Amino acid sequence: MKIIPIHQQATDTGLLDAARSLAALPNGPIADQRGREVRDLRISVTDRCNFRCVYCMPRSVFDKDYPFLPRNELLSFEEITRVARVFAARGVRKIRITGGEPLLRKHVENLIEQLADIPDIELTLTTNGVLLPKMAKALKQAGLDRVTVSLDAIDDATFRAMNDADYPVSSVLKGIDAAAEAGLGPIKVNMVVKGGVNDGGVVDMARHFRGSGHIVRFIEFMDVGSSNGWKMDEVVPSRDIVDRIDKVFPLEQVDPNYVGEVAERWRYRDGSGEIGVISSVTQAFCSTCTRIRLSTEGKLYTCLFAQGGHDLRALLRAGASDQDIDRAIGAVWTRRDDRYSEIRTANTAGQRKIEMSYIGG
Repeated sequence: MKIIPIHQQATDTGLLDAARSLAALPNGPIADQRGREVRDLRISVTDRCNFRCVYCMPRSVFDKDYPFLPRNELLSFEEITRVARVFAARGVRKIRITGGEPLLRKHVENLIEQLADIPDIELTLTTNGVLLPKMAKALKQAGLDRVTVSLDAIDDATFRAMNDADYPVSSVLKGIDAAAEAGLGPIKVNMVVKGGVNDGGVVDMARHFRGSGHIVRFIEFMDVGSSNGWKMDEVVPSRDIVDRIDKVFPLEQVDPNYVGEVAERWRYRDGSGEIGVISSVTQAFCSTCTRIRLSTEGKLYTCLFAQGGHDLRALLRAGASDQDIDRAIGAVWTRRDDRYSEIRTANTAGQRKIEMSYIGG
């Protein structure tokens, strides 16, 4: 399958006109067509990664000739921070830095320092973890609150097969230890569960981190992008995952930390910690989704499964005012009515969608 890179796909070129035709919005949070307020901004800072995970950047597509974005097409740290400040004024309270692998972006700690200066924001970062031993301390000092680390198996052979870059489990575990030592916790460990590939290791993953203070979150294999060969029969329902773990380590359900939390929480009855499950396929949570995504090159996406974005970079580089940017954000969010996971079918799953490596998970 030929994958069309994000910078070669159609986007909304009339965003500035739409924004300027919109009356100035009242101050404060803005709601979409389903009454969902924007609260969570996810910012991708690079489309590159040192892994080739089979569900995200399969090597068959993202090989050495794949046209990754040139540096001048990436948003600068100052551009990112400017957009983030406008979003914060609109009610965003959590910013997550993603990729690709965000720690590959040169001097990313400088961006963290700039974003950390925005009041009342929780600042987090998702990473595969292998660069954390040399970067965790600097990230914490720059103002990062915590990290989420991706780890799809505790068995070394399975993990190497899934990351397809021959990284061992130990390289990620060292990163988790470094992040914990630097104070970037509580650390969440994300495991994408793919039936017939790594689902046999669900209990082992729970066992390894049980009592560690880290929270493992088991994520249903999703049809993000167009390159991962998603099939419904490879989805392991979260209910099955909970049942498997409960048989070995008894669990009880816990209330969410906040409205719109994507992970369903379960804790061990003996008090040795908790796990989470993210059920985008079998238990859609579109109705409470408050997330928006800013891609590496400055496009806004209102859904992880979006087919197109809205170009903010063009506004930023054309001298648009903060009011223009604010109106553009309002124009995008107020007309949003996404509910992809609620209407997913075999047909929708086959649609061409933006790759996760561009807009983060």
